[in-house]
Amino acid sequence: MTRTPLALTMGDPAGIGGELTLRAWLGLRGQGVPFVALDDPGRLRALAATLGLRVPVAEAASCAAAVALFPDALPVLPVLLAVPPQPGHPDPANARAVVASIERAAMLAMSGEAAGVVTNPINKAALYEAGFAYPGHTEFLAVLTGAAGQQIMMLASPHLRVVPVTVHASLRASIAMLSTGMIVAAARTTERALRLDFGIATPRLAVAGLNPHAGEQGALGDEETTIIGPAIAALRGDGIHVSGPWPPDTMFTPAARKRYDVAICMYHDQALIPLKTLDMDHGVNVTLGLPIVRTSPDHGTAYDIAGKGLADPASLRAAIALAASLTCHTLK
Repeated sequence: MTRTPLALTMGDPAGIGGELTLRAWLGLRGQGVPFVALDDPGRLRALAATLGLRVPVAEAASCAAAVALFPDALPVLPVLLAVPPQPGHPDPANARAVVASIERAAMLAMSGEAAGVVTNPINKAALYEAGFAYPGHTEFLAVLTGAAGQQIMMLASPHLRVVPVTVHASLRASIAMLSTGMIVAAARTTERALRLDFGIATPRLAVAGLNPHAGEQGALGDEETTIIGPAIAALRGDGIHVSGPWPPDTMFTPAARKRYDVAICMYHDQALIPLKTLDMDHGVNVTLGLPIVRTSPDHGTAYDIAGKGLADPASLRAAIALAASLTCHTLK
């Protein structure tokens, strides 16, 4: 078993993160992928008892100590909650603990005590009420780690990798903000990550068009010729293996997916709909452009099923496995 564990954050304590953590330990304790939870040990013990899960919870003094504990108990570096969480009902009083869990995980990864960070889902609205000043995990982690350049969200599954150039914005706003520079920056960060983190010697990037049929030579829109085409030309000038613009309605077929390693998409749903349709359970969110490894399950807090014993840990287990794999590629 590796001697450096992954740091697993608390996520929203009113959501399904705690159950996912417990079930992930049950599934991974004998598989050589140790992690340490940055969480409230009392709430994890209570949740395990409520759900009838046989998960011994042990407080760890350090990441190194957590590795020794992992085969027999879920190791926890304590981050205490202000009030007992109520499933499905986020409480801003616990926001400080949620943020502290993320901060400590990033610190442990930066120091090398943790191999990387895996984040459980958070509720941004609850954090905003408590004064959280960042759009989400990615931006906060970029500040915590002093990351330079652009940070990119990649969604990865065994069947497909996608990168949306514009992310959490309306479709109207996404089209308005799309630029050649944004596409080039996203593709460069993605290509570097595929080489250095994923171990792909010559990554193949497929760039999606924006309009139906990739614009049909301008008949259905001109963004392919005025914005996307120049980006592809610039990337080819960098020596990057890139193709496109691909018609978005045909680039995700089984035959098409064999021709590239990642799809660079123009907006959020263009990327996430095919990935989640192909493999909702094993999709993983990977942040590219950070000096640490960070992955997350590709779903939210699921308040509607929190505390009911229905949460599926497949995506979190996939996030842990991918994070462990990425830490094997150390060249930066």
